[in-house]
Amino acid sequence: MSDEYKTNRVLQIIQKRTLTLQFLNCYRHILRMDLNSILSQLETNNEEEIKRLLHQYNGENSRTFTFDPKEEDLRSRLCQGLLTVLGRQVGSCCQSTCLETLRILSRDKRVLGPVGTREGMLVLAGLARLQAGEEGGDSLQEDAQTEEEERVVVEALKCLCNVVFNSVAAQQVGAEVQLARGLCARLHAARAGCHEVGLFSLRLLFLLSALRPDVRGGLQRELHAVGLLTEVLERTLDLRWVGPYEVAHPGLQALPIPAEDNERAMEALKALFNLTLSDTSDEGGDHQLRLVTAIMRHLLMLKTQTEDKTEEAHSHAINLLSNLPVSCLDVLIDLPVQGGQEEYSGKNMDAVQVLLDFMEKRIDKQGANYKEGLTPVLSLLTEGSRYHREIRRYIKTQVLPPLKEVKVRPEIGSTVRNKLVRLMTHVDMGVKQSAAEFLFVLCKESVDHLLKYTGYGNAAGLLVARGLLAGGRGETLYSDDEDSDTEEYKSAKPFINPITGHVEEHMPNPIEDMTEEQKEYEAQKLVNMFDKLSRQQLIRPMGVRRDGTLAPLEEALRQPTADSCSSDSD
Repeated sequence: MSDEYKTNRVLQIIQKRTLTLQFLNCYRHILRMDLNSILSQLETNNEEEIKRLLHQYNGENSRTFTFDPKEEDLRSRLCQGLLTVLGRQVGSCCQSTCLETLRILSRDKRVLGPVGTREGMLVLAGLARLQAGEEGGDSLQEDAQTEEEERVVVEALKCLCNVVFNSVAAQQVGAEVQLARGLCARLHAARAGCHEVGLFSLRLLFLLSALRPDVRGGLQRELHAVGLLTEVLERTLDLRWVGPYEVAHPGLQALPIPAEDNERAMEALKALFNLTLSDTSDEGGDHQLRLVTAIMRHLLMLKTQTEDKTEEAHSHAINLLSNLPVSCLDVLIDLPVQGGQEEYSGKNMDAVQVLLDFMEKRIDKQGANYKEGLTPVLSLLTEGSRYHREIRRYIKTQVLPPLKEVKVRPEIGSTVRNKLVRLMTHVDMGVKQSAAEFLFVLCKESVDHLLKYTGYGNAAGLLVARGLLAGGRGETLYSDDEDSDTEEYKSAKPFINPITGHVEEHMPNPIEDMTEEQKEYEAQKLVNMFDKLSRQQLIRPMGVRRDGTLAPLEEALRQPTADSCSSDSD
């Protein structure tokens, strides 16, 4: 290949790239012209031309989530122009098209200045048919009648969701004009309205309660939103009560929750989660929270259209249950109408089994975020086991059955116990603490019982944190029911390595053939190595105090001497 050919080829590539850049610059210029033409048209009263231009813009940008920073000013002016049009008396079709454009623009938090004002938020609230203002607004504007009017309400709610999520100023204004009050009024009045109106009303309530603690407090104390959202769940899930805190069993042949009902229920659960983060004793007290617990139990027994959606629903139910007082968890197992199992004092363990299945599924999930996906259910099961004897007894039979296989390390295998023991040495501190605490509670916080199932090595982190390296028990008092050992375990117990928690194969003694002088030499060599590492501060020798906590070795060795001296003094 000649040098002349190579040179010509390079020049052709450069020319093509130059033409491409020119085309892109021209395209950007056209886009700017389009925005300018839209802005010009918005100043007129020609609704048809406004709809045509905005419809074209919406079609081109429906999936746009990243915008050109150079056009921020144009897009900000477009937001203001759209609000001006929406403030005029225009038709429903033009309103919904303008709102769709505004929804697309509201994905960019940098251009929301005009929308996050009091005037902008009141325009959107009015189009969403929410009564908003400083004077309150318990009443709700007349419900949408036509399909086009419903579309306007839905688009306005979508815009409010985006704007509140992306603008701190809009969050402040939303609190000042009491959007939450209008949303609660709508949810009170709604029975069989438009699905999307209910869905995005609940989503906006969730966002306000998540982002504004003052709104969350008002929802709890003044608007009684926990009770309101409980009623929303009752209607959405079509519940039938058969006892004070017992919902009729769905049955094995029950149909899955319809997709739309499931969507609204999930938004209600997320809002309820926010409202139960703090004390709700001023709103119905224990009774209201026990009703919520009963509904969560019913939800755990239901299925949705897909397995992933069912897991999501159960996850939200578990998160909410984790917020409730542990005293309410007896509602999960106390079902007089449906009955229970005699060996657990007549309690029904179906919901507890669903929680265990959910936990194991989350453990098995490859690449999962254990901290977010697993720790809530571990925490819920731990607290339930700590304070409810029947729950603990049932879970222990499933997770820590009597030991028979003692020749394999506790962390090796596919049982639930094996999986949880593996988590005790997980890299995430929160995950390993949750797993260790769960097993510790199942063992009634007895160090000896825990070591039997996990081995000292796996349990060391928990024992150090609890100050139980010297053995003993935790602070919680448990019932006196005894744990029975299998014959296999009793016969193997003397040969179990307490560190690894299993019977190890016989290994030859490396110092068996050494003379006493050789043993002494190797021992001194080891001491010198530890001393060198300690002086270089690569390691720090530690000892166990008499109270079971760790201390530097010198301090731990001095303590018994100090104690004995004090006891001998006059």
